Amino acid sequence: MTSIKIATGLCVALVSIALPYGIAFSQDAFKDFKQLGGTQKMPKLNAFTAPAAPGAEKTTSRDIVMEAKLTSDGQPMMEGLAWRVFSPIPGPDGKLPMLASSDGGSAEFHLSPGDYFVNVSFGRAGVTKKLNVPESGKIDKQVLILDAGGFVLNAVAGTDKRISPNQLKFSVYSSDTQEDGERRLVMSDVKPNTVIRLNAGTYHVVSEYGGINAVVRADIQVEAGKLTEATLQHHAAQVTLKLVSEHGGEAIADTAWSVLTGSGDIVNESVSAFSTMVLADGEYTAIARNKEKVYQRNFKVAGGQDSDVEVLMKDQAPEDATGDFE
Repeated sequence: MTSIKIATGLCVALVSIALPYGIAFSQDAFKDFKQLGGTQKMPKLNAFTAPAAPGAEKTTSRDIVMEAKLTSDGQPMMEGLAWRVFSPIPGPDGKLPMLASSDGGSAEFHLSPGDYFVNVSFGRAGVTKKLNVPESGKIDKQVLILDAGGFVLNAVAGTDKRISPNQLKFSVYSSDTQEDGERRLVMSDVKPNTVIRLNAGTYHVVSEYGGINAVVRADIQVEAGKLTEATLQHHAAQVTLKLVSEHGGEAIADTAWSVLTGSGDIVNESVSAFSTMVLADGEYTAIARNKEKVYQRNFKVAGGQDSDVEVLMKDQAPEDATGDFE
């Protein structure tokens, strides 16, 4: 298993990435993988016109044995594969009709002589091959090379503070930008510690912690036949705001909160006695409105250092700061 810890700094949104470290390999990393849930997303299949004339006399089907490997020098995969055989002639809907399927490891199909497209997928990794079944003669075993690997994503706050999985999600994009300047989305809302199987290559990963402004990005390399464990580092922390009459006092209910960045931009608003949120490192202003009065306090957030921020009722906001919150 390849282990990568990616340290990432950010001000309000995101930014710099440190170099990977702590690398170790496992050539058989995928032997215990379980199939990801959800619908398989297959590579696009391009139709072509089959050479056989319409209405040609049907012949006896032939046995075709197929197997797939992660790498050309790897061992045949015994589980986790999804095989699909398509006709090369589009149907009325313009799509290629699926003629046969098989899930598991190696597969055996009984196909009439002719041309086909065979697709094998392993999670989000897949490969498609054009297959010609002859009317006679020996048919060799068909071996498809997935050229696939995968990664497992996680993240910490600060140096090594564990983040609750329900506060963390990832999105995976292609490394290259499209004509519109955007990256192609590969997977969204990926949970921590989920095995993601992908074709070998570089992918752009976005990690969101808490849903406000704690976001980090990293480019992660997927190597064929290997599993990479990548841990991204958020410079952010969880903050709980409360309006109190004195230090250590009880939080006052029905308080409307606004949190501003140092430049005055609103990043979060809520109404509650305790307003809990995750914020990226930086300086902020907490504005509390209760019974037509407005109070405020400046505070700082440091990565991995969760804190309670008390706004005292004696800290009434200047009159020129109340207008936007009434």
